[in-house]
Amino acid sequence: MGGHIVLGYDGSDFSMQALDWALDEAELRNLPLLVAHAWQWPYGEADEEAKSHLRKAAEHVVWHGADCARHTSAGVNAETDLYEGPAAERLIELSRDAELVVVGSRGLGALPRAVVGSVADRTALYAACPVIVVRGPGPLPLAPSPGPVVVADPEPGAAVLEFAGQEALLRQVGLAAQSDLTEWSASHPGVRIEPAGHAPATLMVVRRATAARDGLARHLLQHAPCPVAVVGAGTDAGH
Repeated sequence: MGGHIVLGYDGSDFSMQALDWALDEAELRNLPLLVAHAWQWPYGEADEEAKSHLRKAAEHVVWHGADCARHTSAGVNAETDLYEGPAAERLIELSRDAELVVVGSRGLGALPRAVVGSVADRTALYAACPVIVVRGPGPLPLAPSPGPVVVADPEPGAAVLEFAGQEALLRQVGLAAQSDLTEWSASHPGVRIEPAGHAPATLMVVRRATAARDGLARHLLQHAPCPVAVVGAGTDAGH
């Protein structure tokens, strides 16, 4: 089991929204936050002086993210991880020791027409732990009556249900699913079951294996009206 929350952060409005969500997770789970930022020199060969300027800018970005985290939530211990190389590969590597990875749906490098960026997409589908992709830029809207955590997968499996149930308990909201939860809920009496479609979802949860089979996870990452959690069918969902 991992011991921290990893946040993919690049200073964009999308990653600021992911920061809000990651802080919530860190507070609710009583875990430290690792603010991760990756940078690359995009122009081929370069001298070290030119690259050092870009590295200093990257250092400022990751420092700013951690500073925002510390000032927003005094109870969360925020550390930083700065990496030279592909962002998705680093987040996937960090996911091996993490309880959860949180990323924004797009970053500074994503094309405007791209609804979900390649970093979020690749991280969600290949990480070793659950990944939450927080869709949209700017501050998270505060719902007066938060909706349920929705299991969007018609065949979720135990690992997805466990993750979704944990999120519902942590956030003190109901749990809704397309499939029948009668047997599962009998062994989870603390989770309040709600009918699917009863209210807008706080979070949608889907099985990672589904993405390779029929693209449900990819569809949700592109079109869901709320954050989407992608959870492995096996051991990673137990984090």
